[in-house]
Amino acid sequence: MRRRDVPRRDFSRHWAFTPAARRLAVVARHAAEFPARLPAPAFVLLLAGLAAAGARGRWAWAAGLLFFMLTDWAMLWLLPRRGVSFGPPRPATLVLALPRVVCGLLPLPWALALEVAGSLLAFYALWIEPHAIGITRETLRSSKLAPGVPIRVMHLGDLHVERVTDRERRLVDLVAAERPDLIVCSGDLLNYSFANDPGAWTACRWVFERLAAPLGTLVVSGSHPADHDQALDAIVTGTPARWLRDERVTVEHHGQRLDVIGLTCTHRPFLERPRLEALLTPSHGRFTLLLYHTPDLAPEAADLGIDWMLSGHTHGGQVRVPWFGALVTSSLYGKAFEMGRYQLAGLTLYVTRGIGLEGSAAPRARFLCPPEVIVWEIDGPEQ
Repeated sequence: MRRRDVPRRDFSRHWAFTPAARRLAVVARHAAEFPARLPAPAFVLLLAGLAAAGARGRWAWAAGLLFFMLTDWAMLWLLPRRGVSFGPPRPATLVLALPRVVCGLLPLPWALALEVAGSLLAFYALWIEPHAIGITRETLRSSKLAPGVPIRVMHLGDLHVERVTDRERRLVDLVAAERPDLIVCSGDLLNYSFANDPGAWTACRWVFERLAAPLGTLVVSGSHPADHDQALDAIVTGTPARWLRDERVTVEHHGQRLDVIGLTCTHRPFLERPRLEALLTPSHGRFTLLLYHTPDLAPEAADLGIDWMLSGHTHGGQVRVPWFGALVTSSLYGKAFEMGRYQLAGLTLYVTRGIGLEGSAAPRARFLCPPEVIVWEIDGPEQ
């Protein structure tokens, strides 16, 4: 557990919320998706040009580089056809091609070794690690709870469902085997690329129909592009799951009482704090869990006396490098809350690495950041 003394920041004038930032995001998204719109022959010519640039006039080696790039394309093209993941193959192929160009500039023996290693790592990151769901076990004790029978809470985050794959089936089996008392989900149920796809809604509903716990399943929405109201209504209505929209509910287990606050995420902590304060009034002094999609509200929650907060959104970076960690977190606080357990004064925060993968043109890959579910045992102080 890492202790954090992160001061609250006022993001109301943050550049990320300006019209210029929104326009730049639109341009970046269109640029990332552009390779998917290229005809296949034009895309091959683009890869051939990159290979020639990396080979620096060594035409036999340029052919070799192009072979590696085409192998990447074939590997990515097969993913949806084998029901593994469903991203567009050409943008991801281009992402993988750029480091191949850099490695191709090295002397041939080193360059060849790195290209082969790159193929092996790409296969692992695309085909193996995204499905290797693990269980992280955590305990939390509070003087606000009476010691006795602990409450077992399973935290799921960032499912990003596209279709029912081995990952979703593995998740359902894990839940059944662990038999939690309560299941909570911190948002991003759908993949961004499939947010308006009824087939993805049906697949996500298939998961929630099978998540059984005596105290129920509580869900909050994630980022609006993934979890808009129409989609979440279609997914949770008629299932055991309950969608919390700025609500506080109390669950009871063998005399233990736990308040759960589910807060809708707008990614603007300065708008979320007043709504959170309203849900805390009147306070019953009970142990309180805040279920909120991103960790960006954690300093506010600590300031307001929340005991426990479960979030996701960062995916732990999804691709991590040794000694540095996440390359990207999509958090207003940068790497301060990139993944795992943190202590902010009286608040215990956990940021899950999540289960699914980002959408749009982002490669459906994980590296040194496998998907996880977290099983908590919540109890009173040791006697």
